[in-house]
Amino acid sequence: MKPNEPKKDEIGAPLLPQRSIISTPEPRPTQDAAARVIRNQINNLYDTQATLEPKPTAEEAPTQLENVNPYQRTHTEHIAPQADQWKKYHTAWQDYYQKYYESYYTHHLRLAKQQQAVEASVGPIPTTDNKGFFSNKSDSNEPPTKEEALFDLHQKLLGKVKESAKNVKKSRHFMPIISGVTVVLILLFLQYNRVLIGNVSAYISPGNIDPQNIIIDPNLNSSVGPEPKLIIPKINVDVPVLYDVGNDYASQMTAMTKGVAQFAIPGASSHPGQVGNTVLAGHSSNDLFDTGDYKFIFAQLEKLEKGDTIYANYNSKRYTYTVREKQVVAPNDVSSLVYSTTKPILTLLTCTPVGTSLNRLLVIADQVSPDPNQSIAAPADTTNKQTAIPGSSPTFFERLFSWNWN
Repeated sequence: MKPNEPKKDEIGAPLLPQRSIISTPEPRPTQDAAARVIRNQINNLYDTQATLEPKPTAEEAPTQLENVNPYQRTHTEHIAPQADQWKKYHTAWQDYYQKYYESYYTHHLRLAKQQQAVEASVGPIPTTDNKGFFSNKSDSNEPPTKEEALFDLHQKLLGKVKESAKNVKKSRHFMPIISGVTVVLILLFLQYNRVLIGNVSAYISPGNIDPQNIIIDPNLNSSVGPEPKLIIPKINVDVPVLYDVGNDYASQMTAMTKGVAQFAIPGASSHPGQVGNTVLAGHSSNDLFDTGDYKFIFAQLEKLEKGDTIYANYNSKRYTYTVREKQVVAPNDVSSLVYSTTKPILTLLTCTPVGTSLNRLLVIADQVSPDPNQSIAAPADTTNKQTAIPGSSPTFFERLFSWNWN
């Protein structure tokens, strides 16, 4: 009989499985039993009605354990918690937070009492908050003083400004914007510098005259030097005068770099002491980069009023004039300079408003000394006719694009 051949009396009985050489791991009953206990406790905690499978008896356990898949969950889904269960849940959290904050504030109250005890013995201790602001106040409810509140506000605003400045500096658009603004400001200054400087000069006495040497008696007929000059005490003007320089634009601009220039046209080409109109032109403003020391000599001319005195030295003789009126005319209104008169007249002209050449300001004055009735007749006109009254030099953009309005 072969070793593995069953006996005759055992034929028909089931054979027990033989253990193979390589055995497969069997599920451990202890782990499954522990899992069952934990699931049972969880279900009891939430008062669910879920039930576990009945515990197998000692005889059934080995057989059931052999058929159990260790990766298959054996518990049923939990029933949704009821209202009283949620109430218990939230009550537990409320108790937790209450105890937490009680401990937190008790701790800080103890620290505040300790700080008060230290301040009582050594004085207040300056502290800083989390943003670096100083404060001598403890954690009490005492409000800050006005000075402390203003200081804290100042520090906060300063901090915000610094933070904004840092953000702007970090921006990649910062430098191009600054460069563009700088270029625009430079161009505006080059174009309109005469407006700025002219208005400033309007409040500064031009010329270098000493007020103590200004003529006071308009009827005093005294000899003066041979140099032609114009003196206006009210606006502190003492400037050389250039006569017979030509009335074209280039000649006028060149002459006005050295003082004021005679603008002689047919019907208004006389000199001081002669019957007719003597016209003297000067700058109220001019470009900062132009040459000459008299670019703002008439910046205050509009301050002259009726009755003010003007002096003109010509051929070693002083002539006195009294302002009669003022007029504002267009640059091409040349006819406004021609008067039908039998007496000597002096007309001062300049650009207005200050810093522009939009219009021309005329200050008309009558001769009062020497006796105007003894004046001689003006020589015959030999001047050229002009269609525009001289003004300022071209602006930056006029020069850039070769514009010339005169």
